[in-house]
Amino acid sequence: MNNSRNNASKLAYGALIAALYVVLTLPFASFAFGPIQFRLAEALCILPFFTPAAIPGLTVGCLLANFLGGASIWDVIFGTFATFIGAWFSYKLRANKWLVCIPPIVANALIIPFVLKYAYGVEDLVPFMMLTVGLSEVISVGVLGNMLMAALIPAKDKIFAQAS
Repeated sequence: MNNSRNNASKLAYGALIAALYVVLTLPFASFAFGPIQFRLAEALCILPFFTPAAIPGLTVGCLLANFLGGASIWDVIFGTFATFIGAWFSYKLRANKWLVCIPPIVANALIIPFVLKYAYGVEDLVPFMMLTVGLSEVISVGVLGNMLMAALIPAKDKIFAQAS
């Protein structure tokens, strides 16, 4: 009985994270998509530090945000894949809270420019888009995500006890 309760808690945390990702992306779609993009929801990419439930939560949230935001199928697929890679490696690096923000930044900076180039026909050079996407990820994950982490750490045991 306890195991099914724990699984239900993890599922609920993952669903909540997915919903938060969508809610923090779609209202700001005008600057959440494109060659110079900023997604407030990317700050949530530090959540694998707290719970493995964040991996499917972030992945599903990105999938839904891209799909509902009208992204191309290639963006839905590869953007979601970039988020999954970032979340999974963040979870693997959770022993050092300062490294948790690196995988989402790198995954998005390396993958998304090719999506922009080939799915949307953006004419900017891929290295330039790696820089612009990477910088937006540094701001959203590196700065805002670390601020979120600092705010959540004191309450970590109360908030994430059921999802670990």
